[in-house]
Amino acid sequence: MSIISFLEKNYKHFNARETLDAAKGWHEFCGKGGKMVLAMAGAMSTAEIGITLAQMIRAGKIHAISSTAANIEEDLFNLVSNSSYKLQPNWRYLTMKDDAKTRDEGYNRVTDTCIPEDVMLEMHAELRKLWSAAAEKGESYFHWEYFYKLIESGFFNDKNDVPLEHSWVIAACEMGIPIYTPGTEDSTLGNMFCADVMMGHVKSHSAIKSGTEQFEHLTRWYMENDKDAEIGFFQIGGGIAGDFSMCVVPSILQDHEQECKRWRYFCHIGDAVTSYGGYSGCPPNEKVTWHKLDHDTVNYTINSDASIVAPLIFSYVLEKHFEEVAVGKAEESSKKSTKQKTVKA
Repeated sequence: MSIISFLEKNYKHFNARETLDAAKGWHEFCGKGGKMVLAMAGAMSTAEIGITLAQMIRAGKIHAISSTAANIEEDLFNLVSNSSYKLQPNWRYLTMKDDAKTRDEGYNRVTDTCIPEDVMLEMHAELRKLWSAAAEKGESYFHWEYFYKLIESGFFNDKNDVPLEHSWVIAACEMGIPIYTPGTEDSTLGNMFCADVMMGHVKSHSAIKSGTEQFEHLTRWYMENDKDAEIGFFQIGGGIAGDFSMCVVPSILQDHEQECKRWRYFCHIGDAVTSYGGYSGCPPNEKVTWHKLDHDTVNYTINSDASIVAPLIFSYVLEKHFEEVAVGKAEESSKKSTKQKTVKA
């Protein structure tokens, strides 16, 4: 049974129905020429979201990404060191001493998955060369651009533990889409960059462009794409990855005093309780008051585990995409066949 058939047969109510509706809405939105921004918090890369996300990017269903800096690096950590990862399925029952043992064995734990520290050190050594060279020349690049330079240099060739096709960062590099990482310093490699500057290995912090420079880039991206397309927003989790990127619309409207369309599709997957004041639980109608969404923006709120829900939505959209591609090829083949028969006649 296909994902489409499974969801349409079983997902009738509650969060299940909302999941199916969000997937259908995404497919329809893209079918009308809409462009989608993905905001991604949480440890989604360590959850190997790249298996489906990379396909979505290559299929042209995602046009820009706002991600925690941890997600961009953990996608590449997983790419080169997956076989060295250690699973701890009983993570709920670990004691502090158990975690100390894991630490002393050279691992950093993310819920049930332990990442070996050596992969971080190897990647850091290569990135430090790029940071240092840029700083010496007085050059400045976005955080994602350094990863793209690393990819394009061939650093990951023959190093991959999982198929290159499962890396969403490599897919984004291939498609040339931006990956904004607000709060870059809140990541392992962000910490390492800061330490390199402090210790004199890298000449200046300016080697990596600032958060406000990223915001300017995204604002200009929105202004340009808003001219001929509606723009949607698919959000996993909360925090800075989501709020940073969503704020470009009220900034354009209120700070720049320019007209633009508000986000025209919105979906949020999270488990925060709104009444507790968590941003992750900020409902769509509240976003209307902040000039982020309009009253008629199609919107979906899914209170569930994104590591389960997001791949289902991605797979639904992808199946619809490949169905349309197959139909298009069949129609094109039929036209060519008819044309050939006419010529022969």
